[in-house]
Amino acid sequence: MKITPQCAVSLTWTLKDTLGEILDELDEPVEFLLGGDDLLAKIEESLQGHAVGDTLDLHLEPEDAFGDYDENLVFLETRALFPKELEEGMSFDGAAMPIGCSSDIPKEFIYTVTEIYPEHVVLDGNHPLSGIAIRISIKVCEVREASAEEIDLGTLGTGFFKLEPLITASNSDGNTLH
Repeated sequence: MKITPQCAVSLTWTLKDTLGEILDELDEPVEFLLGGDDLLAKIEESLQGHAVGDTLDLHLEPEDAFGDYDENLVFLETRALFPKELEEGMSFDGAAMPIGCSSDIPKEFIYTVTEIYPEHVVLDGNHPLSGIAIRISIKVCEVREASAEEIDLGTLGTGFFKLEPLITASNSDGNTLH
């Protein structure tokens, strides 16, 4: 079966930056929904018409991958508003920031803690790979028709290209939920 605009496809890949540093390696096949929210548009477009066993080598500029870096998505917030066990790399849902955080923080982004100071925390709403051109080598391992339910959901639950918060802050008491 060839890859069509709405099907399920199992892929492996190696994702590198333009200097050749490996950013991610998917050794075991993972299933993605084409025509949904699982893959970047340029990857989906490039996969069309391919079949099991095919390989693709793609170069994606930031605008076709994770977007340009936006300095306006970086915020400095008061350290005391966040949990004691806060660590760099933790993420927060913009819609569930601790009480007292700036109302200027857009709610639709996931914010990663990039730096922690005694009095402040730096939150970055950019995807960690934003502003970076990437190279991805993909191998098609399996192709099947997507079910009506999968198409309705718009995903097979694979979230590589989406940021999910590791923890969220409750708007009522500032405690974290795991």
